Amino acid sequence: MSFLSSIKNNSKKFEKPFEHWELNKPLTEGQINEIINAEIDNPIEHDLNYDGTRAIDGGEGQFREGITDGGKALKFRCFITKENSNNFPSLTKFINELQNKNTHENISKLIDKDLSKSFVRVEVICDRAGFWLKPHCDIKEKLMSCLLFVNKHNESEELGTDFYDNNLNKVKTLPYRDNYGYFFSSGPNTWHGMEKKEIAKERRCLQVNYVSFQTDWKVD
Repeated sequence: MSFLSSIKNNSKKFEKPFEHWELNKPLTEGQINEIINAEIDNPIEHDLNYDGTRAIDGGEGQFREGITDGGKALKFRCFITKENSNNFPSLTKFINELQNKNTHENISKLIDKDLSKSFVRVEVICDRAGFWLKPHCDIKEKLMSCLLFVNKHNESEELGTDFYDNNLNKVKTLPYRDNYGYFFSSGPNTWHGMEKKEIAKERRCLQVNYVSFQTDWKVD
């Protein structure tokens, strides 16, 4: 259980600009390889420009409240579902670990939110040149937000997520290190995003959420 072990033994809690944890080595080599090799279209090749949203549809969180598919541009997104899970055996094991009662109960205690009736949502991310993410707070349906970085192309550590205070002043940038990441619980003051930065090749990540809406992966 690499993820829970990382939380227990390889994580550090921070209070500013809001409560969050950074964690080291949460992924196995098999999981990393599947993240690297996941096929995800490049929006630029389809005459689409990044618009500051993850869904590439211009939708603010409050306008997409309750939309479980994460936005309109699904061909540019790679959610792990039961339908494609055979292509991602290692990431499916990762999801199974998140579903495990021991895992979600430990995380529940940290973030002070009941995850016992939640669902797991996992997405492989591949951001290319031009990507940026406007400062936002996650929808309340995201009970736990987590991003795990995979940096195999010596991209700048500055490509990590930017955290802001309530006045949208940037307070810190999470380092975009290989097999590193963070998690926090959604709330009205959890402003985060990514300012426009130079991506030489690609920015690979794994987005991990416990959510209140239904996915293929209900917790145990």
